Amino acid sequence: MTEANTETGSSATEAATAGRGRRQVKVGTVISDKMDKTVVVSVEKPVMHRLYHRMMKRSSKFVAHDENNECREGDVVSLVSSRPLSKRKRWRVQEVLQRAEG
Repeated sequence: MTEANTETGSSATEAATAGRGRRQVKVGTVISDKMDKTVVVSVEKPVMHRLYHRMMKRSSKFVAHDENNECREGDVVSLVSSRPLSKRKRWRVQEVLQRAEG
């Protein structure tokens, strides 16, 4: 990184994606941590109902790589896209934004 980026306090997202182009980032909740170094994350997005024109919540599940097994169920995490790591894993846990209570 350049000195200008460090002086302005570049975010962790910029540091993680430096030199690799723009990566997709998603924020979601961990719904399963039963696998080794792998978590399942639910990401909600608002969608307009095509007939009633009301906003609805739709969720998608993503399988993500958690190198240090630090995520627990209920944690809010940030995911970043990566190369295929296995049959279903295409995402890595970038950081834990909020720990689950309890």
